[in-house]
Amino acid sequence: MTPIYLDHNATTPLLPGVWDAMRPLMAETFGNPASAHAVGRKARQALEDAREQIAVLLGAHPDEVTFTSGATEANNLAVFGFLGRAGGVSPLLDLQASSREGVSTGGLRPPLAQASHLEHPCVIEPLRHLESLGVAVEWLPADSRGVIEWRDPVADALVCVMLANHETGAVQPVRDIALSLPKGARLHSDAVQAVGKMPVNFHALGATTLTASAHKFGGPKGIGVLLTKRGTHLKPHTYGGHQQGGRRPGTEPVALAVGMAAALELAVRNLDANRAQLETLRARFWHALECECAPVVLNGPEVGAPDVVPTTLNVSFLGCRADLLLMALDLAGVACATGSACSSGSLLPSPVLRAMGVSDEVLRSALRFSFAPSQSVEEIDEAAARVAKCVRTLRAA
Repeated sequence: MTPIYLDHNATTPLLPGVWDAMRPLMAETFGNPASAHAVGRKARQALEDAREQIAVLLGAHPDEVTFTSGATEANNLAVFGFLGRAGGVSPLLDLQASSREGVSTGGLRPPLAQASHLEHPCVIEPLRHLESLGVAVEWLPADSRGVIEWRDPVADALVCVMLANHETGAVQPVRDIALSLPKGARLHSDAVQAVGKMPVNFHALGATTLTASAHKFGGPKGIGVLLTKRGTHLKPHTYGGHQQGGRRPGTEPVALAVGMAAALELAVRNLDANRAQLETLRARFWHALECECAPVVLNGPEVGAPDVVPTTLNVSFLGCRADLLLMALDLAGVACATGSACSSGSLLPSPVLRAMGVSDEVLRSALRFSFAPSQSVEEIDEAAARVAKCVRTLRAA
């Protein structure tokens, strides 16, 4: 039985052209880019070329690009970098000082952060950690389509709004939110599931910071970027080197950066053709499930909606437990997920769907399927047939 991979939101296979671009930087141009000799200078040139290429493709300046180990580090850098530096003074230190001096906050202080439970765990968990230390976080609601309900911007707050949702594909109104923010507020956007799949222009979006990860669009694992608007000050997590302006010290992974640039170039060049193919695959798969697996529920924007990334389809199979169906599909050679790769290992119900207010039955029977433009209609048809067979078997049991 040929395996069918429908979990491209978790990770994607490395594109052959990307490996070709990376290989010389691992075997030949292997120098440390911080070294002053010729070997190091050659590696530095390759690194800065990759930085400039990524900046151009994402509508940013090269000095706004910070390479990280991936989206988790990049999102943590943004959240802790902002909330550890409010007006040059840490709000955590303010809170600790107030506690020591017996000053009551009364629970009425304005929030220092605003976000929704639609966010990825690598944004939510840093915010939860800060909450545990006394930082006020306002959790905003979402509608039934999985779009944040934006309201009451707060001056000087950090607002976290992802660009495309990792579980439903819903595109969030980042640009509109950026335009509505009062002076002093900062906007962080996790664009991991958007970059390479829809047009992304950092400056046009109006975000203060934005993150992306290479392995979500055919690049290597272990490399991501944090884009930071010029003039923005972020407190670093680590110390011990001058690299990348001290924002993220340590030896940069040149080959991975070159691979990310190569993958992003391919993704952006083929953006329109890829989207057309993905829309066809998503619609075909959904209509097959409607015909063969009813009753089913589509979670998130409807098929064909303009505010959805067509890589993603979230479906609830009423009458089936998602964890059991996931295991049955694995045995049938279909790889999918119950949620983000960072949270689905527990097989717990999706916090994103909870935030959307779905019923318990819908919540506990939901699976996420995510596609690649390289997949064929025949492969999608076969996947739908295997899903239908597993669903019928579980319902009968």
